Amino acid sequence: MFSAFFIRRPKFALVIAIVMTLVGGLSIFLLPVTEYPSISPPNIVVRAVYPGASAEVVETTVA
Repeated sequence: MFSAFFIRRPKFALVIAIVMTLVGGLSIFLLPVTEYPSISPPNIVVRAVYPGASAEVVETTVA
C-alpha cells in the first residue's frame, strides 16, 4: 500500500530522495568535532636480542 503511493508518483519519490541526500550531506558539516572519537596512533614495540652489539648497531640492523 505504502509503496504503491511512490510507484504512482515517481517524481515525488525522487524529490524525497534528493532532500534526504542534501540533509544528510549538510549534517556531516554540522556535526561537532567532539562526536568523533579520539584515536591514538598505533605504537609498535620491537625487542631484539643481539649479544655483544650496541644499541646503535641493533637499531640500524632492525631498521
